[in-house]
Amino acid sequence: MTLNFDPVWAGLPELLKGAAVTIEVTAAALLLSAVLGLAVGIARLNPRRRVIYGLASGYVAFIRGTPLLVQLFLLFFGLPQFGILLPALLCGVLGLGIYSGSYVSEVVRGAIQSIEGGQMEAARSLGMSYRQAMREVILPQAFRRMLPPLGNETIALIKNSALVSLLTIDDVMREGQRIISTSFRALEVYLVVALIYFVLTNAASHLLRIAERRLSVGRG
Repeated sequence: MTLNFDPVWAGLPELLKGAAVTIEVTAAALLLSAVLGLAVGIARLNPRRRVIYGLASGYVAFIRGTPLLVQLFLLFFGLPQFGILLPALLCGVLGLGIYSGSYVSEVVRGAIQSIEGGQMEAARSLGMSYRQAMREVILPQAFRRMLPPLGNETIALIKNSALVSLLTIDDVMREGQRIISTSFRALEVYLVVALIYFVLTNAASHLLRIAERRLSVGRG
């Protein structure tokens, strides 16, 4: 068996365009997951607020307990039955963001709970409201502790983004499948697609390590 990468090199511009779409989808989903994860993570800190706590816990349990692919299909194929037609790209971003947000919320909750409780009490004794104390005292410290697990979630999100190709989104995976459909060189194409994902995940890891170092210097 001989490898022939000629069809891959001919389709490289399309693969790079697909990689750009993958980055856009991942970045938008990451932003959504950060906002959603922060809100849900804070909501799950106080069980005494039963309604909010129950809704947040139900969201986490359902999203983490069902496959991402099923959630994407519910958005893309299920919502049109109720007359809700969303663009494929939006479905992909929403699906990835909602899925990742359930994991980010646990990272947020764990990081906040790891901060010594006396710091919240001290902030409140200085006249700060709960929101002010959370924003000015607790979250800045918790964020440093969130960064490593958030980095892992970012990498997982990049890899999970390959599923959006099933929603007809022209990401790197879908562009690769198009090349395969005309060249029949699946092994070569998937090797290059895997290499592109490898580069993306390692670039993300490198940027996150830089952020961690800068935060460590700032803390020192």
